[in-house]
Amino acid sequence: MIVHSELSDAEVDRIFHALADRTRRDIVRRTLVGEASVSALAAGYAMSFAAVQKHVAVLEGAGLVVKRAQGRERIVRADPHTIARAGALLDAYAELWRGRIERLDALLAEEDRSPGPQQHPVES
Repeated sequence: MIVHSELSDAEVDRIFHALADRTRRDIVRRTLVGEASVSALAAGYAMSFAAVQKHVAVLEGAGLVVKRAQGRERIVRADPHTIARAGALLDAYAELWRGRIERLDALLAEEDRSPGPQQHPVES
């Protein structure tokens, strides 16, 4: 079974690269709950505003968040559609491996049911 995705290989690479970082995963989690300004996001981390902006830019490049201007602020919100697409890809991989494990279990069960070599009593 080949896993097909509506995501290109480049999109998958960008998404999982972005999610490989703890801070970026936290930003996605926080912005799934509700929109937040980059300033409000930055207040939650022991790093510079510029560093948080870079994290947001990586997430935006991967399509995991959307950023919009609201006056002088930049408001960030997660994109549930992209997150769902990545989840569907992971689900497809999980299904692939479940199928392989089920086939292996069936093969092992069949082997257990088949008669083994004939045992002959040892003559003394």
